Amino acid sequence: MSIVLDLPPELESVLAAEAARLRLPLSEYAARLLVTGRNSSAAKPSNGAELLLYWQNEGLIGSRPEIDDAAEYARHLRKQSETRERP
Repeated sequence: MSIVLDLPPELESVLAAEAARLRLPLSEYAARLLVTGRNSSAAKPSNGAELLLYWQNEGLIGSRPEIDDAAEYARHLRKQSETRERP
């Protein structure tokens, strides 16, 4: 099924940028948003296994190929958050 949407240019730019960041075609990203919105009343993950399954279903696992070592990256983020200045 095909649907044609007339989006404001600003919204189209935001969606296109996010799709590009996730390395997805805009049409696939839009379909994922529709599915997610439709399922927003679904139960939220309540443990690590459910969260991992959710991330896999959303295509988030492996979506950051520039991160070679996840543990090292996590340590970097932790240190960065610990040393940032508070407003």
